[in-house]
Amino acid sequence: MPLPSESLIEYPSDFPIKIMGVMQDDFAQTMVELVQRHDPDFHAGKMTMRPSSKGNYLALTVTVCATSREQLDNLYRELSSHAMVKVVL
Repeated sequence: MPLPSESLIEYPSDFPIKIMGVMQDDFAQTMVELVQRHDPDFHAGKMTMRPSSKGNYLALTVTVCATSREQLDNLYRELSSHAMVKVVL
């Protein structure tokens, strides 16, 4: 069994993150800009968008180039605390 400090992820690797928020005009662009602070090579082509059935929410899946546990932790922390974001998976 791995020690708690060991990672199950091999770095660097492509790592998908799902971000859900209320449908707003600038939600996707805002999330792209936020993700780029943690992965400068990220671009909108690495993102998929899916609206909820009633169109009230938008689910984004962003695939980042994960280079470290610290990078992912910082990205999750910033996404989770953003006012536009409801859920990060």
